[in-house]
Amino acid sequence: MKFQIEKETLLDPLQQIIGAVEKRQTMPALSNVLIRTTENTLTLTATDLEIELVNQVAMIVDEPGEITVPARKLLDISKSLPNESIINFSVNDNKALVQSGRSRFTLATLPANDFPSLDTINSIYEFEITQKTLRDIIDKTAFAMAQQDVRYYLNGLMLEVSSNNLRAVATDGHRLAYCEKQTNADIADIKQVILPRKGVLELVRLLNDSDEMVKIILGSNHLQVEFNQLRLTSKLIDGRFPDYNRVMPTDSNNIITADRDQLRQALIRASILSNEKYRGIRLTLENNLIKLQAQNPDQEEADVELEIDYSGDNIEIGFNVNYMLDVLNVSGSDTIQAALRDSNSSFLLTYPDQEDCKYVIMPMRL
Repeated sequence: MKFQIEKETLLDPLQQIIGAVEKRQTMPALSNVLIRTTENTLTLTATDLEIELVNQVAMIVDEPGEITVPARKLLDISKSLPNESIINFSVNDNKALVQSGRSRFTLATLPANDFPSLDTINSIYEFEITQKTLRDIIDKTAFAMAQQDVRYYLNGLMLEVSSNNLRAVATDGHRLAYCEKQTNADIADIKQVILPRKGVLELVRLLNDSDEMVKIILGSNHLQVEFNQLRLTSKLIDGRFPDYNRVMPTDSNNIITADRDQLRQALIRASILSNEKYRGIRLTLENNLIKLQAQNPDQEEADVELEIDYSGDNIEIGFNVNYMLDVLNVSGSDTIQAALRDSNSSFLLTYPDQEDCKYVIMPMRL
C-alpha cells in the first residue's frame, strides 16, 4: 500500500471516526483503524463492536491495499504536523511508514483480516431527515437516558418511526423526555428501536445544524445513519421500552406559566444548599407565587420566591432540582408551562412555542 495525502484531508475523517475506537483494549485490533484503499478511494473504519464508523475520501492512490494501524497514534501524528503538510503513507514488512517533511514515524500494524466488522444490516425501513432536525430531536431528549441501569433497555434512546413521523423518547425511571418531528418516512406500521447511549452520543457529535439530508436505515438488530462520506452503524438494544403514553399525565388541571430563565435562576439559587446526593427541593404553589425551599444535612436552608402566573390549588411537592434544570436548559424559549394534579402527581412540562416536545418529572418524597 502506498499513497500521498494532505494533512487536513486525513485528519478530518480520522477525527470523525475516532469515537468508535475501543479504549479498553479488549482486542488488539479494536484500538486500530482499518485503512483500505482502491485506485481512487481511501476508506477509514473504526469499531468497538457496538458501533462502527466508516469514512471515505476520494483521492488517487499509488498502490491499493489494506492494513490496520494504531488509531490514536496516527491521529496524534497527523495533529502534530504543520498545516498544509503532505503525508506519505506506505507499508513494508508489516510496518507502516508515515513521512512528512523531515519527520518520520514507523507504526506497528495488524492484518486487515484481524479487524472485526459488524454484521451486515438488513434494511427494514429507510427514510431521510435533515441533520438539523435529527440533532434537535436527540438534543431535546437524550439527557433523560439512564446510565448503567440494570434495566438495560433504559440505557439508550427509543426511536419510534411511523408514517411521516419520528419520535424520540428517553427515561431513567424518574423522568421522561419526549419529542416528535415530521419526516418523509412512508411506512404502514410503527417501528420502535432502542439506540444505545454510545451510539446516541457519537451521532450527536457528528451531526451539525445544516439542512443537509441524512439517510436512516433501520434493521432488525442495527441502525445505520449515512452522511455524504460518513456512515455510522450501531447495534440496537434488545428489549421492550416502557409505554411512554401511560406515563404522560392527562388530568393535570393546575397550570403554572413562568419565565423560563427567571425560574431557572431561582432553582439554581435554591439548589446551592440542597442535599448534594439527592438534590431534593420543596416547591410550594400559591396564588401567582412559587416558593422554593432546600436544606442539607448541615442544617443549612435556602428560601427563594418567584412571581409566576398561577391560580390553581395550593400545592406542596418535592422534586429533584437537576431534573427540572435539565428541562429548562434544553430550550431557549421565553416561557415554560408546568401542569400537575396534586402533591403526589408528576409534573408535565411543555414549552408553548414547542408543542412537539413534552417532559415528565416524578415527585420526590422529602
